[in-house]
Amino acid sequence: MLKRKTEIIQDLNARLLKTSPEEQKGYLEQLMKGYSKLLIDDPVRPFREDQLNDIANNVDYGILAALNGTWVSYNANYNDNIKRPSLGSGIHTTIMPSPGTNPSTIPGKFSFDTEEYIEKLTFEIVPGGVRNRGGATELFCGAVKYDQTIKSVNKVEGQSELQYAGIHEENGMYLWLSDVYNYAATEETIKKDRGIHAKSESDAKKYGYTGEYRNEPLVEVRDENGNSSYILLSQLKEGQEYYEIIPAQEIKPLDGITGPYFIPDYSISRSGVIPHGSTITLLGDIAPSGLDYLIKGSPQFPYGDAAWQPDHLSISPTMGGAGASATDPINLDKPAPGWVHETLTDDNDRGSNKIYTQRILADELYPYCVRPDMRLRDTLSGQKVANYVLIQLSSKMKTGAQGGILNVPFVNRFVPTVEVDFRLWIETVIEDGKEILQLQYEQIIFFEFDFGNDGGTTSWPHIQVNTLRKMEDIPDDQRKIIEEQFFDAPSGMSMTMPASVTENGIAPPPGCPYHNKG
Repeated sequence: MLKRKTEIIQDLNARLLKTSPEEQKGYLEQLMKGYSKLLIDDPVRPFREDQLNDIANNVDYGILAALNGTWVSYNANYNDNIKRPSLGSGIHTTIMPSPGTNPSTIPGKFSFDTEEYIEKLTFEIVPGGVRNRGGATELFCGAVKYDQTIKSVNKVEGQSELQYAGIHEENGMYLWLSDVYNYAATEETIKKDRGIHAKSESDAKKYGYTGEYRNEPLVEVRDENGNSSYILLSQLKEGQEYYEIIPAQEIKPLDGITGPYFIPDYSISRSGVIPHGSTITLLGDIAPSGLDYLIKGSPQFPYGDAAWQPDHLSISPTMGGAGASATDPINLDKPAPGWVHETLTDDNDRGSNKIYTQRILADELYPYCVRPDMRLRDTLSGQKVANYVLIQLSSKMKTGAQGGILNVPFVNRFVPTVEVDFRLWIETVIEDGKEILQLQYEQIIFFEFDFGNDGGTTSWPHIQVNTLRKMEDIPDDQRKIIEEQFFDAPSGMSMTMPASVTENGIAPPPGCPYHNKG
């Protein structure tokens, strides 16, 4: 978990939500100022009810403050390093069970789909801290709502115009989890929340205690003759032996001040609802470079043989790995291997590893259909990036606190979603002397269905990557498409139909924020 001083938070909250480009200069550098790792010996802030409004109004949103606003697809076709113009800035790869199969099919047959897409992703800061009450510990969350809409982009034979179809909707919330306070008991809170009798007849009969609201343990002591009696813990002398402890039911002022103190495992959570029937909770943090959470320069992605990293491929090792490995990789920066376009037999494909994934490498979106985040890399190759922040989240951690996924029964039975890994880069790009914020993300969702020839469960990656900017920071031709598809389209649009099919729908939604300024 990360921390920073309260006075820094108050100053930034006053300045960073402004919209003037001049006032936003060095935005990420300002936003990341003063962060360090929270440790057990760091000071803990006490909570007082009379400070509630001040605490809530100055809650820390951390790096999530940079997300506020509407982001849309940014297509880097201008980039001379990209040899083939793209239809949309995003790439998805999706693997589903093949028709006729069932969860016990051996070997697992699968359908593979990869498309380019465009996207609108809106973040909205929730004003005021969200208070989580945990007794002696209070956590104030900086909450940011998000809403995501994605449309595929395809060329269709016989159609002169590109065809757009809704393929994904999602909404949820990000939380910044760093504002922790200690709330020790007071006379006022004890009286307000009291729920025990003023006097306990049981205490009097069993232990001889006749006082009111016993707020400390009784201990049994014995005299030199072995006669037993009970006294309050505070009456026990140093070195005096005791034989039995009767816990107190009541608490006393300042109880809780000695801890135990809570340090959240992570600074960021994301909860999302996906209409296929899955609800996700991801946990994670800002990934540092050494001690720096703001990293200078551009995000680094591998080239050549080094890019064959199973954790980022649409072909998992459990799918046979296309007959390749880290020691014998496929160079994704070169044309696909010759066998990809050959007829495979037992002679040239022993074990059937190649034919199993041949269609993936043969797709026209190669190499992005194999390693989608190469699209992010190639977009960056023509840009000057001053600095960036990397957020890494997952539903499944190696140790400690865990996120999770809940699926509806159908998904659980046929296509269990078992893990979500998410990386988000927030970048400062310099163009024509101007600072532009840019988002890039990679999301990998792992399904498990069907089995390999050896009976082992197969892991199927579903990957999404995209590059996004604010509306004012994309070219006019791209802005026109975004407005048509996300702001001027009928609100009754189907997720599975092109806009043209539903052009007679009900009134359009509110217009583009780029044109609604002022």
